[in-house]
Amino acid sequence: MAGTASVAGEVFVDALPYFDQGYDAAGVREAAAALVEEETRRYRPTKNYLSYLPTPDFSAFETEIMRNEFERLAARQPMDLLSMKRYELPAPSAGQKNDITAWQECVNNSMAQLEHQAVRIENLELMSQYGTNAWKVYNEYVTAVFSQRQLFSVYKQIQDMNWQRKNDQLAGGAKLRELESNWVSLVSKNYEIERAIVQLENEITQLRQQQGDENKENIRQDF
Repeated sequence: MAGTASVAGEVFVDALPYFDQGYDAAGVREAAAALVEEETRRYRPTKNYLSYLPTPDFSAFETEIMRNEFERLAARQPMDLLSMKRYELPAPSAGQKNDITAWQECVNNSMAQLEHQAVRIENLELMSQYGTNAWKVYNEYVTAVFSQRQLFSVYKQIQDMNWQRKNDQLAGGAKLRELESNWVSLVSKNYEIERAIVQLENEITQLRQQQGDENKENIRQDF
C-alpha cells in the first residue's frame, strides 16, 4: 500500500505504481477506500486553500495603457469619447476668409478625407463579398494547425512525464530492492553471528564445567 509522510507541512507520496506489486491482492482496494474515506472526514476546506502559495505579481504583465485604464475605473471616471477631429472639415477661420492658401488647405483636406472614405467603402464591399468565406477558411486553417500543434505538444509532454516517472520509479524500486536484499543479508549474518556466539558460550561453559570437575577429582585423589 502507498503511504505518505508529512514533513514541515509538505506531503510526500512514497508509492511506486510502476514498481509496486500486490495491488490486486484481496483487501487492498477496500483498505485504500477506507483511508480515503477517513481522510475526507478529517479534511476541512478553508476559504482560501491556496493561501500557502506565494502571492503572484498581478502587475507583471500590465502595460501603461492597462494601468491608466485600471486607475480610471478605480476612480470611477468616464471613458474618453472617440475623437472625431480627423473626420471634421473645418472652414478657414474668420481672419482667413480671403486667404487662398487657407482655402486650398481645406480643399486638400476634404479631398484626402473623401478619398479615404472611398477606399473604406471599397474595402467594405470587398469584405462583404469575399471576406466571410475567406475568414472562415482562415479560421479553420488556424484552428486545425493550432489544435494539432497543441495536441501534439500536450501528448508529448504527457508521454515525457510518464516516461520520466516510470524511469524514476523503476530506478528507485531497483535501489529499494538492493537495499532490502542487503538488509536481509545483514540480518542473516547477524543471526549467524549471534548463533555462533551462543554456541561458543555454551562450549566455554561446558569446558569450565569439565575443568571444574577435573580439579575436584584431582583434589580427592591427593587426599
